Amino acid sequence: MSIVDIDPHLAMHWDRWLKRGNGASRDHLIVAYSPLVKFIAGRVGAGLPSSVDPGDLVSTGVLGLIDAIERFEPAQGVKFETFATPRIRGAIIDELRQ
Repeated sequence: MSIVDIDPHLAMHWDRWLKRGNGASRDHLIVAYSPLVKFIAGRVGAGLPSSVDPGDLVSTGVLGLIDAIERFEPAQGVKFETFATPRIRGAIIDELRQ
């Protein structure tokens, strides 16, 4: 099972990150999946008061994304987006609780 079905460039960065721990590839993955963070932050923030800064939600979500990238194990047979979504959402909700 491939981690990334469509983008061979992204698949190359996954390979470099998972096999060698290449920091530049990790950074590329963070940027590549940032739209997922923005989407989740927007969904979580939709029901919140206007005093909550959407930028803070995205920043916290990026921390959840980084954690997901570092913990992801493709051998489990789960797509990365499926694995990362609850971690990103959880990081945002945990920050809101504080």
